[in-house]
Amino acid sequence: MPQGRPEHVPDDGLTTRARRRQPVLAVHTGPGKGKSTAAFGMALRAWSAGWPVVVYQFVKSPKWKVGEEAALRTLGESGRGAPVTWHKMGEGWSWIQRPGTERDHAAEAAEGWAQIRRDLAVEAYRFYVLDEFTYPIKWGWIDVAEVVSVLRDRPGSQHVVVTGRDAAPELIDLADLVTEMTKVKHPMDAGRKGQQGIEW
Repeated sequence: MPQGRPEHVPDDGLTTRARRRQPVLAVHTGPGKGKSTAAFGMALRAWSAGWPVVVYQFVKSPKWKVGEEAALRTLGESGRGAPVTWHKMGEGWSWIQRPGTERDHAAEAAEGWAQIRRDLAVEAYRFYVLDEFTYPIKWGWIDVAEVVSVLRDRPGSQHVVVTGRDAAPELIDLADLVTEMTKVKHPMDAGRKGQQGIEW
């Protein structure tokens, strides 16, 4: 796509303007860093365009404070751009179990997905970030066939970006835009832990 020009334009009867306004389903997957960061960058563009934004974070704890959340919440409350809504589903990082503090992550993920379905049905927002959403699908907490059906049939011009490793093939097939983040090198390879301002 040199200079942003598509290599092929389908003979579908749509004008350039109509084609440019089609809703996009994006998937950011792969083992590399930056999947959520790229999605939040898209959310910033949506906010600037005046589109109401909602973020659903799966398997990230309500105690986990990420910089993007603080920035987007502040922008949403600024009176400029568009409102921003943020939801966190579950205790977070479900592979870290603390005895006596387990929650029903599957039920909380299902509850989050039920709310997403309701929001899409009534066109509550224009831009959706479903952060780490590939995991509850991979773990069997949410049915991939239902996800595909709901996202495929969503009304209006609602844009959705899904992040997380190991995206289901069915989701990849449905998506308009798929980016796979690959790891070439990471500070953790040298024994360094995550740091504020870089990872959160």
